[in-house]
Amino acid sequence: MLVKTYGSAVYGVNALTITIEVNISAGTKYYMVGLPDNAVKESLQRVASAINVSGFRMPKQKIVVNLAPADIKKEGSSYDLPIAIGILAASGQIPAEELEDYFIMGELSLDGSIQPIRGALPIAIQAQQDGFKGFILPKQNVREAAIVNDLIAYGVENLAQVVAFFNKSEVLEQVKVNTREEFLKNINNYEHDFADVKGQENIKRALEIAAAGGHNVILIGPPGAGKTMLAKRLPTILPPLNLNEALETTKIHSVAGKLAASDALMTSRPYRSPHHTISDVALVGGGMNPQPGEISLAHNGVLFLDELPEFKRTVLEVMRQPLEDRKVAISRARFSVEYPASFMLVASMNPCPCGFYNHPEKDCVCAPGVVQKYLSKISGPLLDRIDLHVEVTPVDFTELASSHETEKSNHIRTRVIKAREIQDLRFADREDLHCNAQMSPKMVRKVCRISEAGTHLLKTAMERLGLSARAYDRILKVARTIADLADSENIELEHLAESINYRSLDRDGWAG
Repeated sequence: MLVKTYGSAVYGVNALTITIEVNISAGTKYYMVGLPDNAVKESLQRVASAINVSGFRMPKQKIVVNLAPADIKKEGSSYDLPIAIGILAASGQIPAEELEDYFIMGELSLDGSIQPIRGALPIAIQAQQDGFKGFILPKQNVREAAIVNDLIAYGVENLAQVVAFFNKSEVLEQVKVNTREEFLKNINNYEHDFADVKGQENIKRALEIAAAGGHNVILIGPPGAGKTMLAKRLPTILPPLNLNEALETTKIHSVAGKLAASDALMTSRPYRSPHHTISDVALVGGGMNPQPGEISLAHNGVLFLDELPEFKRTVLEVMRQPLEDRKVAISRARFSVEYPASFMLVASMNPCPCGFYNHPEKDCVCAPGVVQKYLSKISGPLLDRIDLHVEVTPVDFTELASSHETEKSNHIRTRVIKAREIQDLRFADREDLHCNAQMSPKMVRKVCRISEAGTHLLKTAMERLGLSARAYDRILKVARTIADLADSENIELEHLAESINYRSLDRDGWAG
């Protein structure tokens, strides 16, 4: 008897419907076809044990399982459950009539219990698009699937429950998630706040500009000056995720298996802070079974690289293209996947190996030429892609001990949202543009017009600092953001001067 069940394969952040065909006939062998990997081939042992332990009969006949389309590689253990249900239906132990209405996914343990899977959200979206009635999946993943409208999501704990459901001897409880309610519930739920930071008003100003325009920023200063503390608080002043951004971010984290069972939807912007020993594949994504890297997990949020010169040169260089394109394509011999990677890069570094170069009080003990060598670990092309270079100086005791209340993240965020609304109107006819940092050189010429006095100021700065054409564009973009924060229609001289001031690493004082 031939029976079909339905599941899905995840490629990138999207899913593809897979038909699991099971045919039982005379004979004794078991065949798995349809380009399965080792994890899928090994499913026979898990499926057979789960069926027997759950009190059902594993047929002692010839079983052929085909995963169609047969030219696409199937990976992972999440096909165990649809294969088991297909075998039970083909052997007449459960009726096969309703199988065509459901996506079924889950990894089986030897005792019949069901383990969580990756990519439940993109699979649920695919099931809904293909017109399936429901999705049966592990209980740990059911809240992810339940946010998809017009699709019934059933969370199950073991194989016996699924069999009882199709035999009509047990009713599964549908899990419902109110997407809008879930989205609004935790939208402003942040652990950190800028009110915790004493002093550093100029750094807060720079981070406000970065948040308002989506600009990349690097913080340079001695140890203990507050670089990491400030970076951690950046997501709290970014505009809240909209529903589309929340769904897109949740899809990536679902595919990577980073979503907690209690989370149906990611409502706060991601903040990723990988250690400097990270490999280039772990940063941008890839591997034998391609997975999203840290830059994709930071999509719509912040990627913080602490101690930037300590990262391997090759790791930093692979970021250059994603910083421009806001996506990363992972190409292999047989296939290619694309992950979104629209993130804000925040980097921090000491000015030299000892940490005290340009310090107002302490002397640098590094040998001549060491500072230059240390700074040269970060390539010019990468620095060009960072819009704001901000010098962080230590906070003195009087400010640290002060009981004076500093500005809360909510107040800063209000100004940032207002500036972003101006940009939304500016780029209303462009779906691919959301903030000033994403403007192309052509758009910069159109949007960032400056006066004759401004042109003279910028020309002088470029000649004195030896800036590249890309740095020229970055200065204009940042100046446009400063003007937006000031609710100014034109870029004034003071906006341009402040923007030029955020190119610390291009100055002679930093060049050694």
